[in-house]
Amino acid sequence: MTSSKGRGATLRLKAYAQTQIFTGTDLNLYYDVHHPLWHKRPDWFLALGVPRLYDGVDLRASYVVWQEGVNPFVVVELLSPGTEKEDLGPFAGTEPSLEDLTDADQSSEADFSDRRTEATAESGNGQTGKASPPSKWQVYEQILRVPYYLVFSRYTNRLRCFQLMGGHYQEQLLAADDPRVWIPELELGLGLWQGEYDGINRLWLRWYDASGSWVPTEAEQARLEAEQARLEAEQLRLENARLAERLRQLGIDPEEI
Repeated sequence: MTSSKGRGATLRLKAYAQTQIFTGTDLNLYYDVHHPLWHKRPDWFLALGVPRLYDGVDLRASYVVWQEGVNPFVVVELLSPGTEKEDLGPFAGTEPSLEDLTDADQSSEADFSDRRTEATAESGNGQTGKASPPSKWQVYEQILRVPYYLVFSRYTNRLRCFQLMGGHYQEQLLAADDPRVWIPELELGLGLWQGEYDGINRLWLRWYDASGSWVPTEAEQARLEAEQARLEAEQLRLENARLAERLRQLGIDPEEI
């Protein structure tokens, strides 16, 4: 799901306890010990075998790769106008421009300018000097070597998956009408789900299981369990009623048993 809560709301891995899964949302990711101020800020990422709490006590204010010793396994970026080159690297230019999508919106030019300014500020990563930090694509592919890199455009509702193969990202072919990305190492996949979450009805990125079913949220799971309990209670009531009727047919008062 594309909200900060949504992407992790249905993430449940069989091979890892919840306490050994770390997910970061809009969190500074420091990746180069030789340039300790250089960072990227993924919209969402997953690190496996990393405690949810730092030293078992504190929430992380950032993720420092050389301290954690574990690179992200999955990174998700939400494509924004002005960040296409940063997010898509050699695949930039394959998404419709903002102007193509918002010709009827008179405020689009200002919005584009604001986002471009944000992207420019991020690319600097707070580091000044002659050395220029690499792009997100370069960091994820060449430095951190993140196995799965997913990019979702909220403007075109297009999901793209790049898998690290032979040292470089190769785009995986996804079905146009139902794009889904199966990640065998997680025994889960990510796809696009239309529905209401957190009071908003739209397309969301959502995890699904090996059967192709969407992994339920905590609220959905609670409703399923409540419904299951109701059905079991109803079945027990019917069985008791049938037994009582059978006893009456045999001339036995069930109330006296």
